[in-house]
Amino acid sequence: MNLLLETDHSNLNATIAVTGSKSETNRLLLLQALFPSITLENTSNSDDSEVMQKALNGNEPIVDIHHAGTAMRFLIAYFSVQEGRQVILTGSSRMKERPVLVLVDALQQLGAEITYENEMGYPPIKIIGKKITTSKVKMNANVSSQYISALLLIAPTLDNGLELTLEGEITSVPYIKMTLGLLTDLGIETKFEGNVITVFPKKDVAPKVMTVESDWSSASYFYSLVALADTASVSLTSYKEHSLQGDSALATLYRKLGVHSSFENNKLTLTKIAGFDPDFVDFELNNTPDIAQTIVVTCLGLGIGCHLTGLHTLKIKETDRLEALRVELTKLGATITVTNDSLTLDPARVINHNVKIATYNDHRMAMAFAPLALKVPIIVENAEVVSKSYPDFWEDMKKLNFKVSEL
Repeated sequence: MNLLLETDHSNLNATIAVTGSKSETNRLLLLQALFPSITLENTSNSDDSEVMQKALNGNEPIVDIHHAGTAMRFLIAYFSVQEGRQVILTGSSRMKERPVLVLVDALQQLGAEITYENEMGYPPIKIIGKKITTSKVKMNANVSSQYISALLLIAPTLDNGLELTLEGEITSVPYIKMTLGLLTDLGIETKFEGNVITVFPKKDVAPKVMTVESDWSSASYFYSLVALADTASVSLTSYKEHSLQGDSALATLYRKLGVHSSFENNKLTLTKIAGFDPDFVDFELNNTPDIAQTIVVTCLGLGIGCHLTGLHTLKIKETDRLEALRVELTKLGATITVTNDSLTLDPARVINHNVKIATYNDHRMAMAFAPLALKVPIIVENAEVVSKSYPDFWEDMKKLNFKVSEL
């Protein structure tokens, strides 16, 4: 499905209910599978979370998680501790190119029984669940935080808990702290001192209702819209000022791009700062790489340059996001250079009209480029890919008076 996006409105005013955080939901779904006394509310309606829930509730010998990277990492750890259960965990062709070696090595250090069905280090993998009693493991720190969170989530069910030593500079600390925060909320004792994370064993948790906060990564597209509008006041529900989600850094980052954030009764309101003239921005996004696509497109729309660093994990996402950004932004008339962990955009004088944006089976490519329709009509190819994290995205764009036409 290809969509043409255009609008003759540059003044935005609406209230949008954003789906629950995919990151929080998938962590809590796994914890609920381990501790059934937990009840969940406001869970994400994303494809990834539905795939995660189906895998946890099912009893199939082959579990196909399609494009869901978070589900792949978390389920490798989960099935490793399901005593007597045997599964083959697989996914899409792209998923079979996304590495899992670091996580599998760590689980094997603990005593898990995991083998590769095809190429070493990549899905599909065969897992035979067993009781794990080893409690100490080491892992490189500069890997996807999902590898680390996968271990932390199963840790309380291990007889002796877990002591995880991270070697080197730690990537995406907020996502690790999100996982530890959820464990703490459930009464599970944890410590994070230096490069050592400890999770203590806990056989069961008291009954508790856990309400998932709305997704901050999804909020990023509204920050971009407000930054690119002439005037704007857009309210989003349900958000906390002090969030476990790393992408809540948007409130600080987008202040430099002309967007003010205010909170009241779990509602986040974004307003355009009148008279603000943004200049070149230099952001280090080691803790928040998922919002890099949104930020660079915002800068293109504002006619300013940017330099973004800390992006090394983007090369192993749904696509090589750095290369995808280089190709698509160049189509629009931008001058952009990328390295293995950075991106530099020069200011563009003119944005090309009616460019077809390829999405590479990547939900964030589709949504990050959508706000540019405030400046020029654009075409988003395979627009249905947004269902991976935000199925209602195009309907919510219509609430902001965008014309969304299927081609």
